[in-house]
Amino acid sequence: MAIDPGLRRLALGTLLAAFPGGSAPEWALGLLAEGLAGHTLFGTNVVDAAQVAGLTARLRSVRPDALIAIDEEGGDVTRLAHRTGSPYPGNAALGTVDDPELTRAVYAAIGGDLAAAGINLDLAPTVDVNTADDNPIIGTRSFGSNPMLVTRHAAAAIEGLQSAGVAACAKHFPGHGATVTDSHLELPTVDATLDLLRERDLPPFAAVVAAGSQAIMSAHIRVPSLTAQDPSTFSKRVLIDLLRGEYGFGGAIVTDALEMKGAAATAGGIGAAAVRALTAGADLLCIGAKVDLDLVEAIISEISGAVADGRLPLVRLEDAVARTAEMAAWAATPRSRPGPDESLGLSAARRAVRVEGSLDELARPLVVQLVSGHSIAEGRVPWGLRPHLDGTEQLEVVAAEASAEEIVAKAGGRPIVVVGRHTHRLPASRDLIEALAAGHPVGVVEMGWPSVWRPANARAFVTSHGATLANGRAVAEVLGIAR
Repeated sequence: MAIDPGLRRLALGTLLAAFPGGSAPEWALGLLAEGLAGHTLFGTNVVDAAQVAGLTARLRSVRPDALIAIDEEGGDVTRLAHRTGSPYPGNAALGTVDDPELTRAVYAAIGGDLAAAGINLDLAPTVDVNTADDNPIIGTRSFGSNPMLVTRHAAAAIEGLQSAGVAACAKHFPGHGATVTDSHLELPTVDATLDLLRERDLPPFAAVVAAGSQAIMSAHIRVPSLTAQDPSTFSKRVLIDLLRGEYGFGGAIVTDALEMKGAAATAGGIGAAAVRALTAGADLLCIGAKVDLDLVEAIISEISGAVADGRLPLVRLEDAVARTAEMAAWAATPRSRPGPDESLGLSAARRAVRVEGSLDELARPLVVQLVSGHSIAEGRVPWGLRPHLDGTEQLEVVAAEASAEEIVAKAGGRPIVVVGRHTHRLPASRDLIEALAAGHPVGVVEMGWPSVWRPANARAFVTSHGATLANGRAVAEVLGIAR
């Protein structure tokens, strides 16, 4: 059955698609010409700054007001710097410093980088209050565990980013910080009352609304007190009653990627998820990273069919397109932006390093980096001290397969510095460090979300509050082993 051209254009106007590779395929350009809201860029689309600028110029040559989005949080989640690690520390480091002017400056710099690359919508900042130490998906992406601290930095981040003319998208409403599962892989549950959400999770979102955030992203999390069995992305009570009604948000509501299990598996597919999200009040739908023409056409068909059979009111679809178009017009308006400040990121990272104990016995160490996994949001981004070392030897080991005796023998008379991320989460990592420290000078560097765990007998515990290129350099300097 043929789709009405006007209805097809409306459906396209709610979609953020994606494509593989460093250049745009013809189908991706053709959809823009037909009215597609825009595309999201991922690490697979990024080679270097010049290439990205050329790619975005090509996309914008088809339609000047196209939204070109990216997840650039400036910390452990980076796309522009996915080959090296971000030159900026992330939110956990900025929250530790607790200087909102610094946060504003870092986000203005990130915005300047994005604007120079031709990107006009940043799917950031993360403004979740990370109250679960073992949160597998937020962690160092959060400014902290204190709602008021997160609130003041959330507002500063929005102001900084948008000062460069890049639309901000604060995430993940109504708050992903209390989860202990990853919504990329399943539907997490936050078992909290609305009163608790208002006290703990929602203040940063009130702040970003007041700061004028162009967009807010919905979370694929289940909050039984509000959403019953559904994710927030499919809940009118969350998106309309709470976000628009109670908190007065008038900008674009953007979904997290609909390909994620927290959405697609719940709805019965990406197309069905798109219909449910639009019906609930979402305006701009992130499809995800794995997108082709067939998938986009299937989603268009689902949306059109839902309008035809009355499940999705036409006026709701028109409202979604209008809000998205309003954001696109804002993002297409040229603005002046600050010039690059290459010292800013490192300066900020230095301020975030915290040292407990004494480094006196850790001069000229053997560095042992614990191999760790990565979240889907982070991807495979380099981390650690290796790029910054002055010739200091480094080993990479899997904690569960490593021998403390062999590492001590390798160190000889040298002290040992163990570098890890979320080290406390794995018993093998804790056991290895404590075995090393039992009879040898050992220091520990934690580059993930810090916990209360401290290894027995360690001489020092260094916390960087992130694992970016800037964080690694700052730690190497503190240890006196930076080149």
